[in-house]
Amino acid sequence: MSTDDHIETLEFKTDDGLGARACLGLIVLQTDQTIEHEFSTVFEQVSDVALYKARIPNAMDVSPATLRQMALDLPRTAALLPPSFDFDVIGYACTSGATMIGEDQVDALIREIHPEAKTTNPITAVKTALGTLGLERIALVTPYPVDVTLEMQDNLRRAGFQTNAVASFNQSDDFTVARITSDSILNAVLRIGARDDIDGVFVSCTSLRALQVIAKAEDLLGKPVISSNQALAWHMMRRAGVSDIPSNAGHLFSTNIS
Repeated sequence: MSTDDHIETLEFKTDDGLGARACLGLIVLQTDQTIEHEFSTVFEQVSDVALYKARIPNAMDVSPATLRQMALDLPRTAALLPPSFDFDVIGYACTSGATMIGEDQVDALIREIHPEAKTTNPITAVKTALGTLGLERIALVTPYPVDVTLEMQDNLRRAGFQTNAVASFNQSDDFTVARITSDSILNAVLRIGARDDIDGVFVSCTSLRALQVIAKAEDLLGKPVISSNQALAWHMMRRAGVSDIPSNAGHLFSTNIS
């Protein structure tokens, strides 16, 4: 007698599976220690949205050259997110990487594998957020070395935003960036954002632990504060048609894309 004679075949039904409202994909840096934690804080408050992640190789040392190198691995990493999942939106989670590679190029590389998906990245998301909130005069806080910070400042200025104040922790080691305390980030935001010629603050880098201090910083400054992870989560949700407002995630989530 075969083993199959002892196994009962069960009847079953199928449904739409997880993510009935939206299916999202996230390309995370191999060295990133922060974004998955901060995204979980946001998305655990959002029902019926599925979020799938893949990690892209990158160097621990942050420089224009190492950031641009990721363009070679973007399509193969995007392919780790199964096309059969029919993603609504895929985000590439590197602010400086998207700045160096080019936002249009990031979109094209992801859409080689997922031609029907919408895409975004933190710098595109932030510029959309700044426009939605009507912020023109901004303070920029980064962890990057000077050359990377200047490239980001130029990107924002070309998009029409006045970076009236810029400050950096001046770190090229992504491992160290993830260890910068949230209190240090809060102090930096309050210091640079208090100026009268500043309408809001942008804290750049998916490795910085900024999400947990955004609400407090906004209360103390009386101005919007935007971080890379917050803006990316918001933009992915809004591009997928999800209008939920997670608590303690900043004023940005009370808006839709303008």
